[in-house]
Amino acid sequence: MRNPRDFFRPLAIGAPEPLKEVPVKPSRVIHFFDPSNPKMAAKLPELARQADILLGNLEDAIPIDKKEAAREGLIRIAREVDLGDTPLWTRVNSLESPWFLDDMIRIVTEVGERIEVIMVPKVEGPWDIHYVDRLLAQLEARAKLSRPILVHAILETSLGMINVEEICAASPRMQGVSFGPADLAASRRMKTTRVGGGHPAYLVRADPDPKNPEAPRPVAQQDPWHYSIARMVDACTATGALPFYGPFGDISDPLGCEDQFRAAFLLGCVGAWSLHPSQIPIAKKVFSPPPDEVAFARKVMAAMPDGRGVQMIDGKMQDDATWKQCRVMVTLAKMLARKDPELAAAYGFTPEDLREL
Repeated sequence: MRNPRDFFRPLAIGAPEPLKEVPVKPSRVIHFFDPSNPKMAAKLPELARQADILLGNLEDAIPIDKKEAAREGLIRIAREVDLGDTPLWTRVNSLESPWFLDDMIRIVTEVGERIEVIMVPKVEGPWDIHYVDRLLAQLEARAKLSRPILVHAILETSLGMINVEEICAASPRMQGVSFGPADLAASRRMKTTRVGGGHPAYLVRADPDPKNPEAPRPVAQQDPWHYSIARMVDACTATGALPFYGPFGDISDPLGCEDQFRAAFLLGCVGAWSLHPSQIPIAKKVFSPPPDEVAFARKVMAAMPDGRGVQMIDGKMQDDATWKQCRVMVTLAKMLARKDPELAAAYGFTPEDLREL
């Protein structure tokens, strides 16, 4: 166990000091793109105006014969493409792959100042984060970077699920964790070929009607990911990291995508992945608080400025706990409204409102 006093000291001579708090920015949607695809690269300036985060994918979905082209494409994009104030992330290849080390060396030393977060797939324990942490410090020192690159882990295996709390607490670099349902399903030997979402066979059925035992019995489809996402959210919020839902694979089912994203949002996730541009507006809609709930939360906070006491507002009891819930809602709404004028108008925020948190 490291001495707590050393936790916020650089792990290499000349590396930047670790951040003491994870920067919280609009993160409703992480849009994945293939850096080896020139047509996709040409669309990035426009996508940067839509997505909160752009991520150059080097791992899954990139064929072996395009791994190096994807890496070169990402470096070229980081150097040449104007993304405005939209952060650029990358997902490197897995730790056991033959491409991981070159991914890290090339990206950090050549364009590290442009990369805000490195997403590491299939993280299984704190030992994986410790290795990446030290390696990043060494490469940052070599590149003379002035700020640390943060780390985002993907939760994709049973072992990673068991160790999620330790993973989140492994380094000050831990920006967040994404939920990877497809690989996790395979790791658990779950009998599904879907990427996220529910399954019609995962259900509960009402008891037979004693008066009519042959009558159809109502069923309700259940969420097979509820426990896992909730545990990930707890692990993240306990350590200051940010929890994300990952991919929803059925591009042809926007309603199913919206439902899965909303379940993750209600459980505490701050955003989700977008695998296709059509999923960007879905994520932005779902992970932005509804205007009517923001209006009610503002009403509560106005009636109870310091959160103390008990009041009945619109027939609902409000106290310190509900005031904190309202503060979460309003704080998020203000952060998003600063970037999105349409949201600011929908929430009824004035410029003065947005100067305060």
